[in-house]
Amino acid sequence: MNIKRPRRKSNSTLIYIMIALIAALCAVLIFWNPEDPTAGNGNSADAQNEMERKIADTTIAGEGSMAPDFTVEMVSGEKITLSDLRGKVVLLNFWATWCPPCREELKHVQTEIIDRFKGEEFVFIPVSRGEDKSTVEEFRKSTGYGFPMGLDPEQNIYRLYASNYIPRNFLIDRDGKIVLASVGYDTDEFAELIKTIEKTINGK
Repeated sequence: MNIKRPRRKSNSTLIYIMIALIAALCAVLIFWNPEDPTAGNGNSADAQNEMERKIADTTIAGEGSMAPDFTVEMVSGEKITLSDLRGKVVLLNFWATWCPPCREELKHVQTEIIDRFKGEEFVFIPVSRGEDKSTVEEFRKSTGYGFPMGLDPEQNIYRLYASNYIPRNFLIDRDGKIVLASVGYDTDEFAELIKTIEKTINGK
């Protein structure tokens, strides 16, 4: 009588289960954003209210307020001062290379924002929060992105606008006022951002 076969079958099943659990854990670690205010909140009204509270509590420069002035050094070495851009619509984006929703959002920037509003009085300023130049340069090299990127290694610029959560977008009108402040990324929110950019450029 061979009593080892069931044991081998059981052990094989256990190994497959362990592999599946490890794979699931790795996926969570890769795609989970520890700064995402929506993480683990579900879809209930209470969860939605809690998410909105977290966003409000961590937003320093909100809609309707004047955008705090700053000077940011770009990866190219160029320096841009926000107040020098008065008369233009500015989209200020805070992101980081390790942030999955940030990376997803950046995939759509070139064609859906930069190319779409080319020739308009519009400037897109993506600022990498808390990362050094070499990290951003390596990211640009690996992704092939050619649009300018700003550096905020000490988070000095970011802290003028918020205390937590990325990605964050601040749409600033020609007079320097914030007309839209958003957190996170999803297709509906991104589409609304594009519509608001268009309206702001057209003075509506």
